Amino acid sequence: MAKYKNIVVLTGAGISAESGVATFRDNGGLWEQHRVQDVATPEAFARDPELVQRFYNARRQNVGSVEPNAAHVALANLEQASDTHVTIITQNVDDLHERAGSKNVLHMHGELCKVRCIHCNSVHHWQGDCTQQTKCPKCGAMPALRPHIVWFGEIPFYMDEIEDLLYKCDLFVSVGTSGTVYPAAGFVNAINAYGRAHTAEINLEPSEGISNFAEARHGKAGDLLPVFVEEIIRSGEP
Repeated sequence: MAKYKNIVVLTGAGISAESGVATFRDNGGLWEQHRVQDVATPEAFARDPELVQRFYNARRQNVGSVEPNAAHVALANLEQASDTHVTIITQNVDDLHERAGSKNVLHMHGELCKVRCIHCNSVHHWQGDCTQQTKCPKCGAMPALRPHIVWFGEIPFYMDEIEDLLYKCDLFVSVGTSGTVYPAAGFVNAINAYGRAHTAEINLEPSEGISNFAEARHGKAGDLLPVFVEEIIRSGEP
């Protein structure tokens, strides 16, 4: 794939929705019948930590019951196809990219299958339930563990690294995102300001930022992304 040297792919809720992962936008402003204010803010955790823990325990269990779809697999294939550097920046907290085979994944909004100690700040892979009675595996404190999730009002992870990736990339692809959640919604504008990358949107319907992309394809990511990836791979062939 000599045509592109540094590819950055931004993924949002739409790509995981095709695997059966529930999204906030699909449930009338509710996540599994909970208001965002009750389960996805630091204030909610301070007010009712057990409710927040139960909510994320349920989400962790749900994600474990679904599988990566063709769009996830296509991105893993893109990463494995050549020496081109491919990075996935995802707004999703599930592990479907990794389970599909992708290695270079930055979870800017955190990871559902991890917890973090509020005392020693250690991060731990976590598959089962977590409660206020669960001790930190590192420091032993209790209560100690919170979901390793970026809640509303908190700063996303990896922002310095992401800025560097956006500056260096020569192909930027946005997949399954509405273009309404910042800072991710502003990535394409930053890339356009640098003026060195081709930009493409693959989404079920036009996003709010559609006019900022040089190319757009609309439909299911599981249908469109495998074709798009194959075109990228072929573009670098002699």
